[in-house]
Amino acid sequence: MEINRLRLAQFGNLELLSKQVVEGFITGLHKSPFHGFSVEFAEHRLYNKGESTRHIDWKLFGRTEKLFTKKYEEETNLRCQIVIDGSSSMYFPKDGSLTKFEFSVYAAASLIELLKKQRDALGISITTDELELHTQAKSSAAHHRFLYAQLENRLVSYNENSKKQTNIVQALHDIAELTHRRSLIVVFSDFLDDPSRMDELFQALEHMRHNKHEVILFHVFDQSKEVDFEIGNRPFNLVDMETGERMKIQPAEIKEDYKKAIHSYFEELKIRSVNNRIDFMPANIQEGYNQVLLQYLIKRQKLY
Repeated sequence: MEINRLRLAQFGNLELLSKQVVEGFITGLHKSPFHGFSVEFAEHRLYNKGESTRHIDWKLFGRTEKLFTKKYEEETNLRCQIVIDGSSSMYFPKDGSLTKFEFSVYAAASLIELLKKQRDALGISITTDELELHTQAKSSAAHHRFLYAQLENRLVSYNENSKKQTNIVQALHDIAELTHRRSLIVVFSDFLDDPSRMDELFQALEHMRHNKHEVILFHVFDQSKEVDFEIGNRPFNLVDMETGERMKIQPAEIKEDYKKAIHSYFEELKIRSVNNRIDFMPANIQEGYNQVLLQYLIKRQKLY
């Protein structure tokens, strides 16, 4: 389901619109081969023979004639830290269509709504050349309202004249240390950093894995413009959104070499993620938010 960006600008209610996304996703999920996924919090689990009977819910047994034990919050709830790359390259494209940053914020807001339904705790981190925001993972209604407000503020406060570069490597190291308890860390980024720093990136991700965190990388990109390089067949003056550096190009002259290079770079990111036991998920901004919600549920099912 697509979020109506004009309505968001008019009313500023990210929570309402994320609820629409999640409700549509859940409706589709129930009609799909993935209908076995639980999208509601499960307060009980079946009693296993030999366990203590202290936590059996006898009232539920009276209604169902089945033995269930109560599952307490520490046992059942997941802690999730959502990391959003807020560097200037994430505000591409600049043609009035959905940007990578907007996609990431709307996807994060939808995850917040899904996490609320499961009573999971969550926090938000936003990075540029530094860690600009980092909240602890909580599950209270007041905390959810605070997170929505922070995300809405980020959507409307972007200054096109600012040049915020990426230092996601240091930010991931910081988040690994600041996230004290074992968590699922979900990262939204275009990963458009210097290819020579890939070793440093995976050292930071290994830092997270060493601290017992599970990691999902959502690689956010615009398929038509950034991967297929469909920008028209006329001279262009490209501007680096993070440094301001300019380059004059003729797309037809470099298109094939560019596509080979970008495919090779993204494929290396994917392969190295797999080798490091990190989930790597392509997230084309033209394909909506269900891809993100489904991958989150798949990962959650594996953990619990």
